[in-house]
Amino acid sequence: MAADIEEKTDRYEGLLAEALDEAECGVPPDTPLGDAAAEYEEMARSYLEDGRHFREEDDLVNALASFSYGHAWLDAGARMGLFDVPEEGHLFTV
Repeated sequence: MAADIEEKTDRYEGLLAEALDEAECGVPPDTPLGDAAAEYEEMARSYLEDGRHFREEDDLVNALASFSYGHAWLDAGARMGLFDVPEEGHLFTV
């Protein structure tokens, strides 16, 4: 079981980091929607940092949860049209 959570934690950390690199603001930045996009991205980046902190502390359960939550923020923003993201591939469910 330990190997499973290590593999999943690695995979989800990479998925979140890659998704953050690919997501671009898809709305005018000086609007309420632009503010929302910035907040969604900030939440995703914060969860990436949290997950990395938990990983350093050997807390893989919370690391995996953080990476998952961070990706959920980005994915939700992409589905709402806040971000321009690749439509093909494994990063987003749009």
